[in-house]
Amino acid sequence: MRTALFSFSLLITIGALLSSCKSSFYQYQKDDKEKILEQLTLANDYFMNKWPDVTKEIVNDKVRPSNIWTRAVYYEGLMELYKIDPQDRYLQYATDWGEYHKWRFRGDQTYTRYADHHCAAQTYLDLYQIAPQPERIAPTIAAIDSMMRTDRLDDWSWIDAIQMALPVFLKLGKIQNNPAYYQRGLDMYLYSKNKQGDNGLYNPEDQLWWRDADFDPPYTSPNGEDCYWSRGNGWVIMALARAHEILPNGHPHREIYAADLQAMAKALIKVQRADGFWNVSLHDPNEYGGKETSGTAMFVYGMAYGIRAGLLDESTFLTPVIRGWEAMANEALHDNGFLGYAQSTGKEPKDGQPLSYDKVPNFEDYTLGAFLCAGTELYRLKSTL
Repeated sequence: MRTALFSFSLLITIGALLSSCKSSFYQYQKDDKEKILEQLTLANDYFMNKWPDVTKEIVNDKVRPSNIWTRAVYYEGLMELYKIDPQDRYLQYATDWGEYHKWRFRGDQTYTRYADHHCAAQTYLDLYQIAPQPERIAPTIAAIDSMMRTDRLDDWSWIDAIQMALPVFLKLGKIQNNPAYYQRGLDMYLYSKNKQGDNGLYNPEDQLWWRDADFDPPYTSPNGEDCYWSRGNGWVIMALARAHEILPNGHPHREIYAADLQAMAKALIKVQRADGFWNVSLHDPNEYGGKETSGTAMFVYGMAYGIRAGLLDESTFLTPVIRGWEAMANEALHDNGFLGYAQSTGKEPKDGQPLSYDKVPNFEDYTLGAFLCAGTELYRLKSTL
């Protein structure tokens, strides 16, 4: 009898301990999520306070309108933040931006094939889905339909373009319930992957991408390795995650994007730095080696989405994702919300160098956009663990 009572008491004690551990775990997850949201809010508030007027042109080496690709990537991130923290001021900020530009592209264009210009449409389409007003997507439909009236597939000759434009085709396909947009987006993606340049911009051996045909072999990094630019590969993994998420469940194209995301993620965790960042040159750590925020944010976003979507194994990829996020949050994010170690615009490791904690890049917006995407995706992932 005493043994039975002891066993029963032991079970109660173990159960209480397990319950306590479970409660502590969920409290930890809740606190962790709240911290991520605080960091995202801090970074975004810094930018919105610096740029209160969405119509203001961007002035550095020359004057540019506020719907160029750098700013459009920021708005991608803002819309992701709005989805987890739906503050009216975020929605109004994005809506004012779209309305000011009449839902058109850089230079008040409508008929443009240039992927960088199309990037703004990602936010235009998101805002249309929130408030379906036809004028919000009319220029986008006109631009993409004009492309689809031709057989040309070679527009995306640099890998950044995949992120700028592929989600536009897929979002438009979903809104219009027209699979032709899905197919054209895939066809253009596969052309960049397999045919652009000499034999495509993707190297299946290393499972990474050359930025454009200029970096095809025999071009190498100083150590003799192929040159794989961090942010260039970051644009691709962002696009793959967004493509997989946009397409309807069960659509066969999702498997193509998923397989490429999985391959890239496996290659990327092999070259993550010990401090959680990635170098600007993925296969040559001595080529302008050091912390870099924009590519790191994009890799964190792509892999966090991959885990949440069931494409990547949590036991393998969660630690690299968390290490990447904590590196940015602890070592790049300033107390006022500014993000350090962000490489300026360019196309290869040497551009915008040297980087530092305090150096302001020529454009701050696209790194912030990637940071917002990464943090919101990690926030969602924490909700599922």
